[in-house]
Amino acid sequence: MSYSCVYESTLFYNPADKHSVIRVRTRDKTVPDKARKAANGRDDFIRFIAKGYNLPQTDKISMILDGEWQTGKYGTQLSVEVCEEIVPYTDEGLKGYLSSCLVKGIGEKTADDIIKRFGADTLNIIENSPEKLLEIKGISEQKLEDIKRTFNESYSVRSLMMLLSPFNISVTAATHIYDYFGAKSIDILTDNPYELCNIPGFGFKRVDAIVKKGDTPLNSPMRIRGAVITALETQKQDNGHLFIDERTLVQTTAEMLNEALPSTDLLVKTAEIDSVIDNMILKGDIVSNEGRIYSTKSFVLENETAERIGRLLAMPPKKIDISAILEHVRKNLGIALSDKQSEAVYMAFSSNLSIITGSPGTGKTTVLKAIIEVYKALYPKEKIKLAAPTGRASRRMAESTGETDASTLHSMLGLQNEDGYFKKDKEFEPIGAGLIIVDESSMIDMWLARQFFMRIGNNTKIVLVGDPDQLQSVGAGDVFRQLINSGLIPVTVLDKIFRQKDGSRIALNARAINNDQTKLSYGDDFCFYKCQTQDQAADIIKRAFCNLTEKYGIENVQILSPYRKKGAAAANELNLAIREIVNPYKGGLPDLRIGADYFRVGDKVMQNKNNSKASNGDIGFIRDIGTDKDNKAVITIEFSADRKAEYTLEDMKN
Repeated sequence: MSYSCVYESTLFYNPADKHSVIRVRTRDKTVPDKARKAANGRDDFIRFIAKGYNLPQTDKISMILDGEWQTGKYGTQLSVEVCEEIVPYTDEGLKGYLSSCLVKGIGEKTADDIIKRFGADTLNIIENSPEKLLEIKGISEQKLEDIKRTFNESYSVRSLMMLLSPFNISVTAATHIYDYFGAKSIDILTDNPYELCNIPGFGFKRVDAIVKKGDTPLNSPMRIRGAVITALETQKQDNGHLFIDERTLVQTTAEMLNEALPSTDLLVKTAEIDSVIDNMILKGDIVSNEGRIYSTKSFVLENETAERIGRLLAMPPKKIDISAILEHVRKNLGIALSDKQSEAVYMAFSSNLSIITGSPGTGKTTVLKAIIEVYKALYPKEKIKLAAPTGRASRRMAESTGETDASTLHSMLGLQNEDGYFKKDKEFEPIGAGLIIVDESSMIDMWLARQFFMRIGNNTKIVLVGDPDQLQSVGAGDVFRQLINSGLIPVTVLDKIFRQKDGSRIALNARAINNDQTKLSYGDDFCFYKCQTQDQAADIIKRAFCNLTEKYGIENVQILSPYRKKGAAAANELNLAIREIVNPYKGGLPDLRIGADYFRVGDKVMQNKNNSKASNGDIGFIRDIGTDKDNKAVITIEFSADRKAEYTLEDMKN
């Protein structure tokens, strides 16, 4: 049902996903009696409640709402599937539309200025020549980008949601789809809905379940293509691999295509899959390299990174004797370097790219101090930069070496977040440093490695530091280990343990496990508890956590679990259980729901993506949950005594 109506008031609005419930008025007498609301005055308008995404919240325009009536807890409401704004070409109508929440970056004053400049041609200018808005005082390049994006989204996102309504997608998901496919989103997905398999969260099964309800043949090339894309993406996301061998790809694709088919006569044949894969390779949609199949994006990342590293290694480094300077540094710092540690220092100055590895306690920090001091003595005017994938690791580098210029890799590269948006003019700018030392290098995935190495100048020395036995990167690509195993880069392995505070057994046992030894040393600092079930393990963990936090403080105790979701001893369940022990619900203080998760004041939280507010791995505490002047939720998180950040709902979700 379609209704021409005008906005009256907002009953609910979620800025995170832009879902709203609004009261509107119309003269359409087909509105069901049970949906009609009492009139505000003596007029002949019929009022009802509408709910949906990106609905206009201004009475300066009219709209056509198309949807279905739904009756529930809050009465009968129109669930809007499509909303078309009808902007009156009057100054007042244009001003109301532009200054509404539909277009970000334009307030009433700016709207006035735009209308005075462009008049009745305003909407045409915004849609077709938006760069002309830069003529308006107060509209910067950044603000123009916000205006263009939200103006287009207000139309495109609703169109996408209508097209993809069988998938029950949110406006956030529709926005991600629009960001991926751009202005041709509708055309692309109308022609081939299996292109959705390129979008995280839209696996082959989800798309196929909807599309199969139509008349698309089971052996359709576009269906097979969707399964191939999903197989590659699954290998990347779940297993961290950039490629998959062709035989495994065909097998995995066939399993997806033929799962739960009612008859063997309907099975998609491997020859049909081979044909589609060959066609995708010819068209450049995927890449075959000696039987290894990559998505084009993954291949480009790996190939460009490898080429850049090859050029760095091919450039002959300056030959220089550091013996006398190193001896001076040893005496000045009061340190004695082992043969392996000395070898690592010499190696850093005899190659443009070198690697230092070793388990905890093997003296990597001592080596870094020596390298830094020798470099300062040789090149006093050159800059030294320290970096790591996480904020905690970078701050630990600064504390242990005494160097202040330490940051996350994202910050050093000018990356605003993990989606890879560069700060202005940073994408191709070489990093201004003569020496760059990167710690915790095992956590660098292929995407981040590419961003890093493409920004290295020809005269910069790189030292990668890490422990190859630690956890791999979260993203795809086991870069650090592959560099070590290549045999092309000088590697020093520090294998003598120097740091064993108060007889700690942790470093010794870690080495024993790496050497396949099962005879371990136990004591107060290294305990083993036998448990028959996850429930038993969870009980022991909770008791131990409470005892240790009472002794050392909650900020100094951390639980690691091999599982995220599987059972009582998995991270999700432990987090919920321990939160109710150490930070139970207190009446009068609000809980904040975001998706399926609840947050409350006092919760210990961890940043899991780099952004402009905090770095991946940063741990803090929620100190306040309030609202701003526009009544939108604001969450204050304290990461340290002198570092707090305010988060919106959208920040918390992402």
